[in-house]
Amino acid sequence: MDSVPSTDRGGVGYLPSAAETLMKLVVTGPFGVGKTTLIRTLSEIETLHTEEAMTQAGEGLDDTAGLPQKTTTTVAVDFGRLTVQDDLVLYMFGTPGQERFLPLWEDIARGALGALVMVDTRRLEDSFSVMDMVEEQGLPYAVAVNRFPDAPAHPDEVLRKHLDLDPHTPLVQCDARERRGSIDALIALAEHALTRLPAPQETS
Repeated sequence: MDSVPSTDRGGVGYLPSAAETLMKLVVTGPFGVGKTTLIRTLSEIETLHTEEAMTQAGEGLDDTAGLPQKTTTTVAVDFGRLTVQDDLVLYMFGTPGQERFLPLWEDIARGALGALVMVDTRRLEDSFSVMDMVEEQGLPYAVAVNRFPDAPAHPDEVLRKHLDLDPHTPLVQCDARERRGSIDALIALAEHALTRLPAPQETS
């Protein structure tokens, strides 16, 4: 899957052709990990997002330690679309990262074929509960390590060990602000999810 169209926001183009394969994918992860940024980077349409300014009401609920530039948070859903090779359309649904939004997370994840779990090497432990939720939903998932400028860098094998990943779970390191690496992460998830789909039943 090397051919990916450039971003074009000139037209609406919401309705795909009948020949296209549509995949609903969840982009999830802990608070402040870059989910909204990744969807904005990749989407070929204007993204739907529900970011709100953080207020004093969130103090004690949203841990901003290590996130000095974090001033907004997703309170419902982010949505974007990416067409791959003209016949595969990926619908990206970004979820809130806070545990208090779990019922909403479950609603958003319903019908998804897979999840991209984003992690931050400064706060790896924050990703454990998210991966638990994904596994409880029975969703295949890939892990995208968002490389923040001030975050420690680790080789893949070290990250796999710390995150206790299954050998078949894809892991991609990327910068959510850069298109190429973000595409690689989403395509790794799409390919992994497609391999987990049940084989079509033969008709007699």
